[in-house]
Amino acid sequence: MKPPLFLPIATEDFDSRPVLATAALHVGFDRSNLSRYDDERWDLNPAVFRENVRSSDATVDFSVVDDPKIAEALRDYLYVRLSTDLPGYKMRVTPVNVRRLFRSARSFFDFVKAAHGVFDLRRADQALLDGFARFLQRGRRPIIVMQLLGIVFDLYDFRNHLTVAKLTFEPWHGRKPAQVVGYKFRTEENRTPRIPEAIIKPLLAWSLKYVTVFAPDILAARNELLVLQQHHKRLTAEDALAPRNERRTRRQARLHAYLDERRRLGRGIPAWPVRIGGPASFSGFEPPLNWQLIYLHVGADANLQRSADGQPDNEMRRTVEAAAGELGTEIGGMDTPISVDPDTGRPWRARFDARALAIEERMLQAACYVVCAYLTGMGDSEVQAMRPGCLSISRSEDGLIDRHRVKSVAYKGKEARGEEAEWVTIAPVATAISVLELLNVRSVQQRGTETLWPVLSLAHARKQALATDVVTRLNQFRDHLNERFGNEAEPIIPSGSDGRPWQLTTRQFRRTIAWHIANRPFGTIAGMIQYKHVSVATFEGYAGSSKSGFLAEVETERRLGQMDDILTYFDERQLGSGLSGPAAVRIAKSLDGAASELQPLPGMIADRGRLRVLLADTARTLHVGVLADCFFDPATAVCLRHAAGSQSAPMISLCEPSRCPNACIRARHRPAWAGAAENARGMLKEKRLSELQRLAIEQDLQRIDGVISDIDVTRR
Repeated sequence: MKPPLFLPIATEDFDSRPVLATAALHVGFDRSNLSRYDDERWDLNPAVFRENVRSSDATVDFSVVDDPKIAEALRDYLYVRLSTDLPGYKMRVTPVNVRRLFRSARSFFDFVKAAHGVFDLRRADQALLDGFARFLQRGRRPIIVMQLLGIVFDLYDFRNHLTVAKLTFEPWHGRKPAQVVGYKFRTEENRTPRIPEAIIKPLLAWSLKYVTVFAPDILAARNELLVLQQHHKRLTAEDALAPRNERRTRRQARLHAYLDERRRLGRGIPAWPVRIGGPASFSGFEPPLNWQLIYLHVGADANLQRSADGQPDNEMRRTVEAAAGELGTEIGGMDTPISVDPDTGRPWRARFDARALAIEERMLQAACYVVCAYLTGMGDSEVQAMRPGCLSISRSEDGLIDRHRVKSVAYKGKEARGEEAEWVTIAPVATAISVLELLNVRSVQQRGTETLWPVLSLAHARKQALATDVVTRLNQFRDHLNERFGNEAEPIIPSGSDGRPWQLTTRQFRRTIAWHIANRPFGTIAGMIQYKHVSVATFEGYAGSSKSGFLAEVETERRLGQMDDILTYFDERQLGSGLSGPAAVRIAKSLDGAASELQPLPGMIADRGRLRVLLADTARTLHVGVLADCFFDPATAVCLRHAAGSQSAPMISLCEPSRCPNACIRARHRPAWAGAAENARGMLKEKRLSELQRLAIEQDLQRIDGVISDIDVTRR
């Protein structure tokens, strides 16, 4: 007699085990309320600490699985992965990753069922695993296939802990997942794109403008609206106690007083910028009158004051429309004055109304995110873990500058709870945090939220924190900038190389700032100078004492930048570009040697993989500079002659590019040298120079002119 295909062995006690029995939980959570093994739905949120995780991503719903055998196998596998460590192989999975494992395991179990018509892992063999690997390889990169195949190896490695979902034979005879799919790790594997300079420059500039120029107006408008709503609430409460005719008389008096005040100030009747649904008004006013704001001012109850067709009652309508005919209309209509945009000399927008205010608050929140994420080097989980009060400011030991420090939680490479960390940052980030704390006052008061990134809408929010919706908010901000401040011919945020709007993601900010720190140049973000909003921040200012692994990312980007730069050297050399400077002969020999070994045909691009290998040693020494590029060799570096101790990088303040054998000068350095020559000539026009000063400047100018002459010779 054949054994049954499925043996249910779980007992009632076994099935009632709490799923998160061994996990760290949020403070105060009652463990008796944890999801149980046999529940249709596992809620893992009590053990998820990252602020940027959606609640739905920390749940597992077994009811979506039609086959009860597959559902039981999934329960078995996920429970073991949540509660079991295999030292030296895999530690238990964090709850936030369980849903991903659920999808991967279900894909494999469905494949097994499709192959045999019934789900039974005892029927699986190596041929079936080979078929599954081929199935995964369709349209996927090797690294993704390797990750998805991990489920198969788990079912064997955890076999002594699994009851139903286990393999009894070793997959691929002990080969590693990477070997099975042919994956080789490369430093260049990071697929997150850097935000192009043409995009990050205006995005940061406008984000800073929102935080520093527009934010006071937005916050003031919110305060005005809150006061107005409280005023309206008080008036309607008082009116409710009065007889009906008296209520009507009071409202009419307030309406006339309001219209008289608009007349005195020379302002029109509030109007919406565009019609948003609903029937047109009887008088055909376009844009439509903003009855919502008018009602708030006069203390009218919109429900009582409207007729059956949704229009204001006839008497109020005639009075207001007559005033509009006399005074005209005013878009927005709120009283908060609008600041002047320093770049245009004009108000940055029309006056606010309730809808416009809600939009601008969301855009301000997005702008604050850009500033915080880009100028701190934090990852998204770290940015969204910031709390009110996370900012502290202290004076430096010499008393000359302020140190801005931000406390948050670092998660990368840490336990599920993360680890408190501190970032040293710059003033614009401190300003953005202060703006966020003011922007979030309503959410704190009405919801009791502690995050700096709540959903701002109190009426329609399905959740309290932005979490993954921040990506949508960022791209809405991109579109808002283009629609409000740009045009089709000259958008504020240009499209990407494919002609489509650049899709912003949270990961791009960290990678982009790491690249700037590492490569532009010598550890500082020279590109920040051209933004004209903040001064160049030092490496400490961005990387600081952060425990988030950002320093390692900067080092990775530095290596990638060095390789990109040496490949640019190679390509320009192949096109006939010359080199000058003391290191020119050495570097040209290295580049020509690589070209000779690869022997690329004219007009063809050399094999980039082999080229990276051939030029790797040269790339590791390359440091891009303003006056010259340094191919650093500490044994011959002029800048280190007077340095104490060993140095692993050039000392830019002591650089002598025309004399150091490590310096290589290219055509792109010419503007800096030409500027130096012009400054020297200007100084020589000074009649009060001593003879020694004049001689020194003339000698320096002669040296500079020699460098420029060499550059020009190599360009011919």
